[in-house]
Amino acid sequence: MENIKKYMQQVGLQARAASRVMAQAGTNAKNHALENIATAILLNSGKLIAENAKDVAAAKTGGLDAAAIDRLTLTEKTVKSMAEGLRQIATLPDLIGEITDMKFRPSGIQVGRMRVPLGVIGIIYESRPNVTADAAGLCIKSGNAAILRGGSEALHSNRAIAACVHQGLREAGLPENAVQVVNTTDRAAVGELITMKEYVDVIVPRGGKSLIARISEEARVPVIKHLDGICHVYIDDEADLAKAIRIADNAKTHRYGVCNAMETLLVNAKVAAQVLPELGKIYLGKGVELRGDDAARKLVPQMKVATEEDWHTEYLAPILSVRIVADVDEAIDHINTYSSQHTDSIVTENYSRAMRFLREVDSASVMVNASTRFADGFEYGLGAEIGISTDKIHARGPVGLEGLTSQKFIVLGNGQIRI
Repeated sequence: MENIKKYMQQVGLQARAASRVMAQAGTNAKNHALENIATAILLNSGKLIAENAKDVAAAKTGGLDAAAIDRLTLTEKTVKSMAEGLRQIATLPDLIGEITDMKFRPSGIQVGRMRVPLGVIGIIYESRPNVTADAAGLCIKSGNAAILRGGSEALHSNRAIAACVHQGLREAGLPENAVQVVNTTDRAAVGELITMKEYVDVIVPRGGKSLIARISEEARVPVIKHLDGICHVYIDDEADLAKAIRIADNAKTHRYGVCNAMETLLVNAKVAAQVLPELGKIYLGKGVELRGDDAARKLVPQMKVATEEDWHTEYLAPILSVRIVADVDEAIDHINTYSSQHTDSIVTENYSRAMRFLREVDSASVMVNASTRFADGFEYGLGAEIGISTDKIHARGPVGLEGLTSQKFIVLGNGQIRI
């Protein structure tokens, strides 16, 4: 334990020193680093996939569930996506040093705001090795230093990606310690990371309920939380039903083990008989287990009975709960009661109802006529995301560059004194 404490203190010291360099780094240097990292990832694609294969094999032997293995696995496509995400971040405007809202006050001083990095960001995540690249890229572009603690199941993958990150930083003349991957699987390292107030400015946890609950309870550093993704799609009685079927299918079956997959489908009673049997065939044909209320089960007899717990559940699996509702009011009420405030969507051609849904559904992302699977930093044009915040303070929804910065007040004077 003493060795872990010393190790993490050293990581913290190095991150704090690197953060001061990164805060002063120019846009060209940061973009150069991102381009170099992307190139290194592509050139080392075979090695990354080979190292990842070690993690996947161990995960299967260890009994990791299918959804977690899906999140863990790297393919040529996901490796290319990591590189593309880094290059997209490089093309984004550099927010650091941006001055806004300058106004003269009666005293003659000018008061405004300047955007600045948060400093050192600790990121704790499970399964997904692509987070290592995404988080590194966002922290570099936003002038922060990062301490990354990935899950033990992805250690080989994360080390291989970190080597590419360090190469890119080095070639751009930036400190390699701007991005550090915690090189131990000891859980005590997490306990140290979330309490190092002198070195770490914010913690971003990405993982299951138990991880986030632990960090929220034990952290002495501010936390940007990413909680459950209990996402809904509501099919209105004024929906284009062909459009609704495509969206409801994609929202659930595009990928199961992701936080923006639909977990509950709500269908207006007036169109349920037209749309649910068709969707039932699609879902059952893809091996999705359906759990519905009495009205839904009459239309799709293969459905199991939905319990109260189902409405509260993020399955991250081929399971879907289904409820028939009377109108948009009942749909909104259900969502605001059971939603985790992550992502919810309405399918309708009625403009007024769409606007009501946008205003009244209290979630980080609210959509009209689109799959919940679009709730993603890359799809939102953020380049990548460090997580999807379900908090309401500072950052909400996909956390990109702006979410990793703050603003400080600046004052320009010409000898004014207060009298």
